[in-house]
Amino acid sequence: MTALFALATSLLWGLADFGGGLLTRRSPALTVVVVSQTVAAAVLGVVVAATDGWSEAGPRLWFAFAAGLVGPVAMLSFYKALALGPMGVVSPLATLSVAVPVTVGLTLGERPALLQVAGIAVAVAGVVLAGGPRLGGAAVQRQAIWLTLVAALGFGTVFALIAEASTTVTGLFLALFVQRVTNVAAGGTALYLSARRGTAVLPRGGFPWRSLPALAFVGLADVAANGTYSVAAHHGPVTVAAVLASLYPVVTALAARGFLRERLRAIQAAGAGLALLGTLLLATG
Repeated sequence: MTALFALATSLLWGLADFGGGLLTRRSPALTVVVVSQTVAAAVLGVVVAATDGWSEAGPRLWFAFAAGLVGPVAMLSFYKALALGPMGVVSPLATLSVAVPVTVGLTLGERPALLQVAGIAVAVAGVVLAGGPRLGGAAVQRQAIWLTLVAALGFGTVFALIAEASTTVTGLFLALFVQRVTNVAAGGTALYLSARRGTAVLPRGGFPWRSLPALAFVGLADVAANGTYSVAAHHGPVTVAAVLASLYPVVTALAARGFLRERLRAIQAAGAGLALLGTLLLATG
């Protein structure tokens, strides 16, 4: 079950990152984050009310609140990086996020089996190769690299925090709702301050109503990924769940190949194969 939910996480995050990066090429990154997370918060609010999630309120929600503060910084940084550089080059750097939850798992005493250790090494190597490098292409801006490193640290922290935010399904809905409301509050405040400074917070044509379905998809896919990761982390070793969930750059790179016609080089195809092999080793280890 851990492998299944963690792989679902990588699929959802990969598609959300692709969509977010694409939208950020047309709209300010902060606006993309705030609008997409607002839609997710609204949907989660309905789910929490329908499942009586408020009965699960407790001290663990502070983890969700902290994740909600870190999340917008990570998403904003990553969406900006994806807009600045080729997705197939930028996205692999985000796999460094796996270091945070893996370190937490090892600190808590988790010891993966030898086969799983091999799977971790193969999967991480495969993700890096699958995303790039784009040999002979344009150099990636230094700003994009730094933004991606900031995002990786943020995503890894959210991984660790959201896994501790609940122990039940209804509690998970409430935790995700609190996280998203915090996302919107923090991002909305930053958006307001940006507008006050005269920074453009909307594209030239005004609010991107035509992009609203895509923005909604990004927000809902992101929150669903947080949920599936939390389930994966509670049903198996965090080290395994985190590595499998970190395969999302492969999804982003393949989406860029399919929709943007970014060329998939031989080294990237080999990386995708290694990522699949590492996944199989983790799942059977």
